[in-house]
Amino acid sequence: MTRPEGLPSSTVAGVGDAGRGFGEKPLAQTEVAAAAIRELIGTLLSLEHDHPAADEVIARCAEWQRELAPVAPPDNAPRIGEGAEDHTRRLYLDHAFDIGSFNPCFPEYRFDHLDAETASGTVTFPIPYEGPPGLVHGGFLAVFFDCVTQQQNCAARLSGRTRSLTTTYRRPTPILTELTFDIVRTTEDRNVVSTARLLHDGEVLCRAEVVTVALAPEQLAGSAYGRRRTAHR
Repeated sequence: MTRPEGLPSSTVAGVGDAGRGFGEKPLAQTEVAAAAIRELIGTLLSLEHDHPAADEVIARCAEWQRELAPVAPPDNAPRIGEGAEDHTRRLYLDHAFDIGSFNPCFPEYRFDHLDAETASGTVTFPIPYEGPPGLVHGGFLAVFFDCVTQQQNCAARLSGRTRSLTTTYRRPTPILTELTFDIVRTTEDRNVVSTARLLHDGEVLCRAEVVTVALAPEQLAGSAYGRRRTAHR
């Protein structure tokens, strides 16, 4: 990922732990797996007929789950706050930056420019995010806007829970097509107001206004998180 312009590197995703403060970084293995899983889902959704390889996928997934489940934490509650040192709980991953890079249930996007007032980048929605034929499901567009505006807020070190998210759909949004987005961000009283647009070839497809609480990182629940334990061989 190209480092976005405008903010110090310590506040930008993907440059180390310094300045993140919103959860542990995902494993590199998890990020590679997320991309592979997303692509595989798209291929499975494209199949017209049963295939022996799909049966093998089903069997292997069950086998992998049986193998991995015993080494996963027994409690799926995240290790934050008073439970930060409870190693029976699940490690909380950083959900402030690039969620789609490690979780295939979220869209994967890229920032080309990022500062405290403006941001821009690109996104391509693959087949798993399809709703109407060849188009992105509107709910995923709302998720996308929430992700990119909150990433800008977290990089600017002033973010909090979402108060409201209003999405206006102007044109159908195609899947499998590189789209651009831009954000204008302002602070008003104790709120952050972000106005974001998604475009194709300069045409606005949809826009969103996102209002979030303006809080410093140390005031957020995710800032008090448990650290990754040293691996035992």
